[in-house]
Amino acid sequence: MNATINSTLPSILIVDDVLDNLAYLHDALDESGYMVLVANSGQTALARARDAQPNMILLDAVMPEMDGFETCRQLKANTLTRHIPVIFMTGLTEAEHVAAGFEAGGVDYVTKPIRPKEVLARIASHLQTAKLMNQARSALDAFGQAAIAITPNDGKVVWQSPLARQWMQRYFYESGLHSVDATPEPILNWLQNMQQTSLANTQALNIIKGSSRLTLSLADDSSDEQWIILLNEESDEAQIQALTTTFGLTKRESEVLYWAIKGKTNRDIGDILGTSPRTVNKHLEHVFTKLGVETRTAAASYVASKLRTLK
Repeated sequence: MNATINSTLPSILIVDDVLDNLAYLHDALDESGYMVLVANSGQTALARARDAQPNMILLDAVMPEMDGFETCRQLKANTLTRHIPVIFMTGLTEAEHVAAGFEAGGVDYVTKPIRPKEVLARIASHLQTAKLMNQARSALDAFGQAAIAITPNDGKVVWQSPLARQWMQRYFYESGLHSVDATPEPILNWLQNMQQTSLANTQALNIIKGSSRLTLSLADDSSDEQWIILLNEESDEAQIQALTTTFGLTKRESEVLYWAIKGKTNRDIGDILGTSPRTVNKHLEHVFTKLGVETRTAAASYVASKLRTLK
């Protein structure tokens, strides 16, 4: 299969090297209204998950060649499949094997012999969580918010909004200090600190790059599977752009207003922008008219609260 499934039915990929197990689960899930895909090896599962993008994976823990734990680790290492919830199927009830499943990136496990009612209940629960996460992602994308979703147990970034992806690239990956496929060390350390302390007392993470600052703050920790982290960039250019958008100013008017609010004189602003103080004054007059104010002080007061929300 070379394309994402186009169906309103939730799709489940079952991975098991025993054909009888595949047939048994396939029938149970099919009768319950799921679109069912199957794979009889770890390698096949990786390819099928990448191409078909199922809503969930039921993964046998013990298989020849590539076991379920390694299969899950590779699924979670791939940006195309790391968001797919994985439920392990295992007859290994020892604590270390259960822990291994969670460490590999699984969200849950069921023990063999499989009981269809239990499997269906767990699938429904995790699909609902995934649905809510997808709705949150879509909303953030629609409003141009910068956000990432992180699995708190291993710190992996499982999803990024387009704007967040740009900022992550600029602040972490362009320097070459962090692998594009790995969560940057400062974020990992921050997550570990959050888990060790009260989330209510969590401080935001600030990353400085030149004259700009990227701030990461925890927005939603209600799910044990994924946390939503909001990103905000504070820089001269970002705030000037915000003034342009918020007040309907031209770029040059926004630049003049921004530096005026910062307390710069007309001469200072002229030096910064490469123009004359007289031209700066003309721009300020246009700004006053658009804002409905008469003085520099009144203009600064009018927009100060707006600027504070951008910090």
